[in-house]
Amino acid sequence: MASITIRNLDESLKTRLRIQAAVHGRSMEDEARAILRSSLNQEPQEPKNLGTAINALFKPFGGLDLAEQPREPMRELPNFDE
Repeated sequence: MASITIRNLDESLKTRLRIQAAVHGRSMEDEARAILRSSLNQEPQEPKNLGTAINALFKPFGGLDLAEQPREPMRELPNFDE
């Protein structure tokens, strides 16, 4: 079995781990193992870009269809030689 050491753990996080372990009737080490096991057994999620994340957030509300805006021709580039 492999072992790891976690340094620079915030005191508040350590306290929360200790309390959660006590609630579950486990040692802090067992609780940390359970948390890691639970977290790493989940399917990894594909990273989303901002547009996809916003779409997923508002999709349950039915979404909104916006009319397509007509495009205009590009403006002439300014001439800075003068």
